[in-house]
Amino acid sequence: MSGIPMDAIEVIDLTKRFGDNVAVNGIGFKVREGETFGFLGPNGAGKTTTIRMLTGMTGITSGRVLIHGHDIVRDTLAAKRLMGVVSETSNVYDELSARDNLVFTGRLYHLRKAEIERRARDLLETFGLYERRHEPAEGFSKGMKRRLTLAMGLVNSPRILFLDEPTSGLDVQSRRLIRDVVQDLAQKNVTIFLTTHDIEEANVSCDRVAIINRGTIAAIDAPEKLKQTFESLQSVEISFDATRPGLLEALERLPQVSDVRKEGDKFRLYTADPPDVLGSLCVFAKEQNLRPISVTTLGPSLEEVFIRLTGLSVGMKKEARGTDAGVV
Repeated sequence: MSGIPMDAIEVIDLTKRFGDNVAVNGIGFKVREGETFGFLGPNGAGKTTTIRMLTGMTGITSGRVLIHGHDIVRDTLAAKRLMGVVSETSNVYDELSARDNLVFTGRLYHLRKAEIERRARDLLETFGLYERRHEPAEGFSKGMKRRLTLAMGLVNSPRILFLDEPTSGLDVQSRRLIRDVVQDLAQKNVTIFLTTHDIEEANVSCDRVAIINRGTIAAIDAPEKLKQTFESLQSVEISFDATRPGLLEALERLPQVSDVRKEGDKFRLYTADPPDVLGSLCVFAKEQNLRPISVTTLGPSLEEVFIRLTGLSVGMKKEARGTDAGVV
């Protein structure tokens, strides 16, 4: 054995047409076994259509999808047995209890009764739902239903887990719990295919990300490597002890500065040469009789790479500013 990870997912020249509209246009990529793979794109870019083809939920116009070597069209049952699917919309049955939802899902996979009971108990405990296992799901909060949906997607102990917007609109506690579970699954060599509108979630969770735009793959690589391809998005962030009219315009005139943006009480100066700009700022502050309060060099964020590649920021968000500090 070489120790080289096998391909969990292989996408070959995949295309989906709806009449004259080409939703997905000949894309191809591979996801390695045990990899957490992010799939990003603006609304209407082809994310949902792609994941539906990968999981056998919609037909393929042309191309192939292999799940651990099983063709999703020709060998659908074998492929689906290897996967768990957590869609963006809840598939929880409100009239059933949390436990019964898991039992029902286990029966769909033809699991043995004893295994269903064991898996249901373990998953309910993992997701903090065991104490309310006998309550109808209709009384659950959105976060609890999302946790239950994820538990249902794990009943069959899948080798690949497809997650479509797993933490969208959830409270902090539920988001953190789901992220912890996903990280634990990755450590157990479960392949995670994650679609998300949350750029920071992809940045901290994914080994690699693919960015799809208008039905084609715009880029695919590790988040840090994608950032490094855009040196012009490096920047220096500075705040002064005072602000005055015309300060932004004066900063724009500094050598090596391509753009300046005011963000709260700070100014962010974009440049391909941060060290040179730092020197200019020292001189500038002295000439303007200003005292810098904070100065930080910033590498390009994954959000900025996304916007540069797609020209859009529709629906995208980054929860935490400052997480890219020190990235070069």
